[in-house]
Amino acid sequence: MAKKIYVGNMNYSTTEDDLRELFEAYGEVVSVVIIEDRYTGQSKGFGFVEMAEDDAATAAISALDQSEQGGRRLRVNEAIEKPRRNNRDY
Repeated sequence: MAKKIYVGNMNYSTTEDDLRELFEAYGEVVSVVIIEDRYTGQSKGFGFVEMAEDDAATAAISALDQSEQGGRRLRVNEAIEKPRRNNRDY
């Protein structure tokens, strides 16, 4: 079963290919997405990686959490699903 991983405090110049390469050292990467500002297209400094195997995801989290990449100390942990809110509910 695939596991989704949160990656925060990334350097704003980090690309999805960079992130994929970093996590592929621990196992098969299913998907990578870096969250961008909807108006400027600038990275918000965090993203998500989905890995095919739970064991590989656990190994990647253990190895990469608090590691330095691009001059920043990454925050890496299992992603927590949050319900999407509808902006029209105000």
